[in-house]
Order: sequence, then C-alpha cells, then structure tokens
Amino acid sequence: MIAIYQKNLINSFFKSLGIVTIIFFCITLILNIFEEVSFFKNEDVNFTLPIFLTLLNSPSILFDIFPFIFLIATLYFFSELIDKNELNIYKNYGLTNIKIINIITLTSFVTGIFIVLFFYNISASLKFFYLDIKNDYSKDDKYLAVITSNGLWIKDETEKNINLINADKIENNFLENVLITQFDKNYKFEKIISAEKVNIENKSWIILKPSITKENKLTQDEDKLVFYSNFDKQKISTLFSNLSSQNILELNQLKKDYKNLGYSNILVNAHQLKIYSYPIYLAIMVCLSSILMFNVRYNKSKIFNFIVGIFISVIIYYINFFFKLLTESEKIPIMVSVWAPQIILLLIASIGLVKINEK
Repeated sequence: MIAIYQKNLINSFFKSLGIVTIIFFCITLILNIFEEVSFFKNEDVNFTLPIFLTLLNSPSILFDIFPFIFLIATLYFFSELIDKNELNIYKNYGLTNIKIINIITLTSFVTGIFIVLFFYNISASLKFFYLDIKNDYSKDDKYLAVITSNGLWIKDETEKNINLINADKIENNFLENVLITQFDKNYKFEKIISAEKVNIENKSWIILKPSITKENKLTQDEDKLVFYSNFDKQKISTLFSNLSSQNILELNQLKKDYKNLGYSNILVNAHQLKIYSYPIYLAIMVCLSSILMFNVRYNKSKIFNFIVGIFISVIIYYINFFFKLLTESEKIPIMVSVWAPQIILLLIASIGLVKINEK
C-alpha cells in the first residue's frame, strides 16, 4: 500500500515539475524571441528565422535554470498537497515528512542524471547549431577564431587586408610560433610573416624578430613589427567561453586542444564539474524547498510561495555567480567554486531537517 502511495507521490511531483517547466519554457520563448527579433531588425530575413533560432536556443537556457525550476516546482507540489489535504493522508499511511522528502529528493537526483545524459547533450548540439546560424548574420563574422589540434587559427579582416593567423601556443600575453598569411581584399596573396613570439596584450600586436616572405624573398631586417589586429588577448579568451554548445565528449576533446595550445582549462574543468554535480545540485534544491514548505505556515498562498521561491533562486544565483568570478580570477580552486555553494545549501538544509517530522 505504501509503495502505491509512493508512486502516486512521484507522479504528483512530476506533474508539478511539468507544469512549472512549461511555464518557464514559455517565458524563455517569449523573452528570447524578442531578443532575436531585435538582432535581425536590420536584416532581410523571413519572420520564421527568429522563431526557429529561439527554439534552438531555449533548451540550453532551460538547462541553466532547471535548479530553480525544481525549487519552485517543489513549492508548488507541496502547495497542491496541502490544498487537497493529501499530506495528512500520506502521513496516515506511514509516510513521514522525512520519507516524503527522501522520495522526491531521490526522484530529483535520478531525473538529474537523465537530464545530464540526454537533455544536456541534445541542448548542446542545438546550441551549436544556433550559434553557427547566428554567426552568419553577426557583424563579427569577418573576425573568426577556432582552436584545433593544430593550434589557434584566426581569420582577421582589416580595412585593407585579410589575415589568416596560426599559432602553436598562448603563453601569458604572447602567441608562440606564429605564421601570418596576408591577402588583399580579393584574396590575392601578399606576404607571409612568421615569428617565434608575438605580443597580443592589445590590438597593436608587437611581432618580435619577424621573418617576412614577399615575392619569394625572405627578409629579417626588423627587430619588431607592429601589426594591427581586431583581436587582443582578452577578445581571444572570450571567444571560447560559450561552453554550453559543447556536449560531454566534445568538452573532453576541447580540453586536449586547450592543453596543446597552452590555453587555460579552468573554465572547461569548472563547466564539466558543474555538469557532473548537476544531479546533486537538483536534489539539494528540492530538499531545501521541501524543508521550507514544512517550516512555513500552511495557510500561505501559492503566490506567496512562488515569490519566496524566486527570492531564494535569486540569492542562490548570486552566490554561484560570486564563486564563478573567484574561479575565473583564479582566487579559489575549481572544486571550491562548484562545491562551496552546494555545501552551503546542504548545511542549511541539514539544519532544517532537525525535528522535521514534528512539523
């Protein structure tokens, strides 16, 4: 009999989760479509393109806000149980507050595993497709950069030239073993510039001891050469910050490519750890939300609970954002940045679990 009620409890939780997910998905679609329409306002495109791009991008956004969806869905779930007086019925059949929390927390953890294995990888593929289409219409389309097993490749179009740049490594403010192939606007070859080191601290690159090949003649007359580019170290770094378009297998390959290039793996490692700890994060959010509902008065309205959920979500968001900034600036290790917010929430939840059965 208890097993039947446990199944009913899980079904009710999924129903609440589905309702809240649909609400947030609709909000995401509405907000995102306005952004896409604004992006294409000066482009001659079919009206279906912004809608299509919104559908491609929304799953990735949904993945990022799932922890808050689970939190609010749990508040809604308990509000429904209380309104229908089902909570007392479950208790009459031996389901204590702790057991109820355990059931939906474990359900959230298992659901989180499926989200990581399936939903995340699908959303990452859609995000990649989204960015690929969006880049075709971006004003920065003539400024491209990619990291491969052969190092860093940059296409840099200036007012007079088109430059194809390849470098083996990034070391502090320098590109190492650099080869710059320069063309005119019609892709007619002009010259090749090679150097062991190029300072890219700002957009006026300093090429140290350059070798210049032009009209089949090699010259090495200068100790330094100023090369104007649309890229600097900061811009190159930001080009590879959108990791949500990489699935789990691609993230592993990206780490290898970054290592070969000498580029920092901090953000990739942090993103991977965030994905791997995702089911635990969802479970903690559900546990915290459950404790909150058992500790507030039952006569509170659904609107009040919803506002409380949003307020808690905002606080948790800024806690995560704070630790993320500390990681990017290398003030704290990656493990600390990912696990510290979850440990803080877990400690709060543990305190709330004391005497929870007496509520």
